[in-house]
Order: sequence, then C-alpha cells, then structure tokens
Amino acid sequence: MAKSLSHKFGQIVGDLLELALLPQLENFAKQNKLFLDKYGIRKARSGKKVTWTDVSGNKHDLDFVLERGGSNEKIGTPVAFIESAWRRGTRHSKNKVQEIQAAINPIVLKNKATVCFKGAILGGDFTKPSFKQLESDNFSILYFSTDIFVKTFKKFDLDIFSDDATEESEFARRIESWASFDKKDKLCKELVKLNKEKINEFFASLTEAVSRYIEQVIVLPLHGEETISKSINEAIDFLKKYSDEKTKLPLLKYEIIVKYNNGDRIEASFKDKKDTIKFLESYL
Repeated sequence: MAKSLSHKFGQIVGDLLELALLPQLENFAKQNKLFLDKYGIRKARSGKKVTWTDVSGNKHDLDFVLERGGSNEKIGTPVAFIESAWRRGTRHSKNKVQEIQAAINPIVLKNKATVCFKGAILGGDFTKPSFKQLESDNFSILYFSTDIFVKTFKKFDLDIFSDDATEESEFARRIESWASFDKKDKLCKELVKLNKEKINEFFASLTEAVSRYIEQVIVLPLHGEETISKSINEAIDFLKKYSDEKTKLPLLKYEIIVKYNNGDRIEASFKDKKDTIKFLESYL
C-alpha cells in the first residue's frame, strides 16, 4: 500500500532534522578526533546504510555513529550511537522511542566496553512519558518542538502546521513547494539557531561522555565452592560455621570492575582466563 502524502511530508521534515544537525556532529567529530559515520557511500562498508550487528547477529540501521580510530576505509571502535526521529501527533510517540531503544540497546550491549553515549534527536510531538522512558534508559535527548519547526518554516514563507483536518491535497502542495525550495541550508541554520541552548546542552553531554577515562580496573579471582541456601537463616548459619582461613580451593570465576572518572562503571564475570583477557583487550 502506498504511503500517504502526510507521511511523505513527515519524512521530508525528519530528513531535514538530520541535515540540520549534520554540520554540528561533523565539527564535533573533527574537534574530538573521531570519525562520524552517516548515511552515504563509505569504502569500509557495503551499501549506503549505517548498519551494526548485535550479539544475536541481528542488524540495526542507525542515523549517526561516532567511532574512535575510524576512517572512510576502516571501521573504528564505536563510542556513540545516535538516532533521530520526527513525529507529528503524540499518539505513537511512545512506540517511536521504543523503536529507538530497540535499535540502539542491543548493539550497545555488544560494544559496552567502548560505547559511552546513547543519543536521541527528536522533533515534533512527543509526550513526557516518552522522554522519561528514554532518560531512565540513560539516553541523552535533543528535542526540537513543533513550535520551533513552525517558526523556522514560517520565516521562509513555508507552512508546516497540520492537524487531523489537513487534507492530502495540502500535503501535495507542500511537497511540491519543498522540491523547488532553494534555501534549505539557510533554513537548517535558522532551525539550529532557534534551538541553540538545547543543542549546546546535548553536545556538552556528548563531550563529557567521549572524554571519560578509566581510573581503576579491579580484577577479582574468586576461589571456592558455591553454596546455595534455601533461606536467609540457612545462609547465616553457613557463614557462622565457614572458616575463612586460607585454603587451596579451585578457581570459580574472574570478576572485573572497570571504573571511570565520571562515575560510570562496567562489571563483567568470566569463568575462562582467555575470555577475561579478551574482554580487557577490547578497551585498548
């Protein structure tokens, strides 16, 4: 079934949101010696999409990825995953943020040793519960309200406002006007200008994330035998009778705790020494 013209116009506005933030992200990448991957041709990968694979082998297409050590010819180490979305009307805003979580969280899990930032660039109508859901999941949000878009387009004599009564013929007229509009770059700059404070806050969070460094790495080899108690009292009785004198017991597992200067910490547990070393080498 063909997409409605209202949906097509929404895609145009969504693409504009990405286009407006692209120079900001490119400047940030350059200043922080990172590589910004985005939609388009790149020698290091096939096709135009920015695609990453999760631990289960599922592929996820993203809008922006910041890599350390990456180039046009080489895939680097990911440090930030960022998705953008435009939504007109709040009815499905919760579904949209769930889509963003479903795209980013599985690949963050696979790259948890290096990824320090999850970002969502949102435009249009989103509910407070939608924002809360992302924030509780450690996403940094850059939000462009519908009002900001309406004001921006109005400065260029373009109308973006719509509701349930807006007819398809009106969206057809807007799509045709946009196709011949030759000041897209200026419109993007105006959109950024009207939301500069929020943009600065978002990039401040991004800067703090990519600037973090490791302060401590705790390696805890655990020796002994696992004891399972059926109740708290049973566990207490075991501890009272347990002798903590040094005895030669088999290695149970390795516990790893990585602590960062900003308070972040990553914990991992391995039974095999080779897997433990491989995990630590992923930070190098």
